[in-house]
Amino acid sequence: MSRILIVEDEESIAELEKDYLELSGFEVEIENNGTTGLTRALKEEFDLFILDLMLPGMDGFEICKKIRQEKNTPILMVSAKKDDIDKIRGLGLGADDYITKPFSPSELVARVKAHLSRYDRLIGSSVQKNEIIEIRGLKIDKTARRVYVNGEERQFTTKEFDLLTFLAENPNRVYTKEELFRNIWDMESIGDIATVTVHIKKIREKIEFDTSKPQYIETIWGVGYRFKI
Repeated sequence: MSRILIVEDEESIAELEKDYLELSGFEVEIENNGTTGLTRALKEEFDLFILDLMLPGMDGFEICKKIRQEKNTPILMVSAKKDDIDKIRGLGLGADDYITKPFSPSELVARVKAHLSRYDRLIGSSVQKNEIIEIRGLKIDKTARRVYVNGEERQFTTKEFDLLTFLAENPNRVYTKEELFRNIWDMESIGDIATVTVHIKKIREKIEFDTSKPQYIETIWGVGYRFKI
């Protein structure tokens, strides 16, 4: 049974989320304070985190940042803030998804299931023989889920790694943001394709020598992205 930690200071919302997730077969724990939520997130084993943005003690941004320094566990951020800058900041810190209040509990459950399903498939690949992609100084170890640029390892979040690997395995083909969102996030109607743009930017910062003149991931204006070989 997958174990989920909800860090949410509005108890009625947290309990509603918990009820729907437990009805779907998940084990759910709740913390109403950001500081204690982070402590549990780092010390205990959870399969997914749901973080509110505005919290007493420590906000969701800081919790996300500190979790990402130690774990690749999926993170969903929840906020009443609709500003794109908050969404971009959260995704940039390593969150896998960002949900704006109000949202339906069924949407939350759908997103949780999608992220857990994909994560389970990915970590299950560790029993296979290492598969490695090497292109002009870029080395992607698919099995160990590690990325090296000219021999130096770079740290990637789960979705950043998935997106880079997908593009590298399908070189010279142009993908729209919608296609990438469907392939990497396993979702169609729910979510925001701006997530793709944010993740491409973070990947370029980690693998490109000059992000203004990318040698790996090329933007095809008005269409999408292509991995060049």
